[in-house]
Amino acid sequence: MPGKILVVDDDAVNRELLGEFLQAEGLEVVTAPDGRRSLQEFARVKPDLVLLDINMPFLDGFEVCCRLKSNPDTRLTPVVLVTALTATADRVKGIKAGADGFLSKPFDQSELLAHVRSLLSLKAYTDERERAESALFALARKIEGKDPCTEGHCERLQAYAAGLGQRIGLAEEQVMALRRAGIVHDIGKVAVPDAILLKPARLTPEVFRIIQEHPIVGERICAPLRSFRPLLPIIRHHHEKLNGSGYPDGLKGDANSGHLSGHADCRRVRRPDCEAPL
Repeated sequence: MPGKILVVDDDAVNRELLGEFLQAEGLEVVTAPDGRRSLQEFARVKPDLVLLDINMPFLDGFEVCCRLKSNPDTRLTPVVLVTALTATADRVKGIKAGADGFLSKPFDQSELLAHVRSLLSLKAYTDERERAESALFALARKIEGKDPCTEGHCERLQAYAAGLGQRIGLAEEQVMALRRAGIVHDIGKVAVPDAILLKPARLTPEVFRIIQEHPIVGERICAPLRSFRPLLPIIRHHHEKLNGSGYPDGLKGDANSGHLSGHADCRRVRRPDCEAPL
């Protein structure tokens, strides 16, 4: 069970006891004596889990937890509040701050270890998912970079789609899906040979049919990631048209509702013999 734990407590004895116990389990332990130092140590060591006291100098545990959970770069790191406070109001306050768990002082070692194992496992899964997402985003940008005609296309599409989503009152998670889909919607072009993708001349119907497969390929590439599921309809249907002449499914009228038109970007280049831009 590899992992790096940040133990935050203003009591030196508590820090030492927790540190020795966790190190005996093969974990790396970093400590901080107060809330302010905890944020500094977090930025320095980037721990996999934080065990956080509540009553501390400078910043209490609620405030530290709230700051970590409100920052997109740190909010996925699990935080467990380890405290002698037992009032329901304190637990509610901890939940509102974003805490992933509570342990009461004096803590039971088996309970502590169960919390640590479970949350480290969750963090490992989250890190793996983020690495996979980052790889897909990097691949999508590499594909875009092959063709000078598409430079900046993904960023423009992100901005247009998110702006439209906000204007019509979509929920924040839907707007986020539009932003992410704006980057990866053309990832299926990885299956299109460069000789076709960059061909300056007209495309024959046979060659254009290869192009028309890229939304389906993109959907298949992203389907294994659960976090990408809201993006799949956008990736598959970004070339559909209201009149039914789009691809790959020829959706018509209201059947297109909720899908992103991936190439409304007026700076895209049309191929002379194609119904739609690439």
